[in-house]
Amino acid sequence: MNIVVCVKYVPDATADRRFESDNTVDRVGVDGLLSELDEYAVEQSLQIAEKNEGSEVTALCIGPEKAADAVRKALQMGVHKGVHVLDDAIAGSDALATSLVLAEAVKKIGSPDLIVCGMASTDASMSVVPAMLAERLGLPQVTFAAVVETQGDQIRIKRDGDAATEVIGATLPVVLSVTDQTGEARYPSFKGIMAAKKKPFETWSLADLGVEAEKVGLSASWSVVEDTTARPPRTAGEIVTDEDGSGAAALAEFLVSRKFI
Repeated sequence: MNIVVCVKYVPDATADRRFESDNTVDRVGVDGLLSELDEYAVEQSLQIAEKNEGSEVTALCIGPEKAADAVRKALQMGVHKGVHVLDDAIAGSDALATSLVLAEAVKKIGSPDLIVCGMASTDASMSVVPAMLAERLGLPQVTFAAVVETQGDQIRIKRDGDAATEVIGATLPVVLSVTDQTGEARYPSFKGIMAAKKKPFETWSLADLGVEAEKVGLSASWSVVEDTTARPPRTAGEIVTDEDGSGAAALAEFLVSRKFI
């Protein structure tokens, strides 16, 4: 089975995240890492590959030079090959442009049986790229999977909603997205870290994919951020005492003023 898992390099949520002068997220000057939600996608890809002898998993990532670290993490976890789409023209791309580049990269990798994504990226949290990717590739989608089962060319997932649990089946090839309910992702072992250094890792440009630069980037985005304001420093909180029995009323008034109740 030929599996492609899409991974994203995102700013570390614990770091001091910033915006560029054009109001796009700074992905170069801050610490980054493989999106946590994409780790679950890598884990499910590896589990499916392990159940199907002879399977191969390729990690696919779009981003600046440092985004190669996300692919390397996937290789260390056990993925067999890595592809990094690196091109300055991609900076500032929205979900539509991102899905275009991913689709062309998937085609260049070559007719996979399964394309796996996380349920969302931890920086944008839009959850729309898997559906857009499926549309561009002309494939069915089975998304937001909490449980994944495969048998031959069949795949079945369980999707947990607010009001019901759905069981959805499809015939490969498909685009699959998984949630963090599928189980913990494995940690790279020392053996895996050393083995990753010898695994195939290719870097492609837009020209390699046949994608015109005018179709991606900030100028081609359907939405832009017009302004950003730094979060103000945290101020000292108000201490409510209850010496005369008025503490509960003061607390209720505070919650009402902040529209918590």
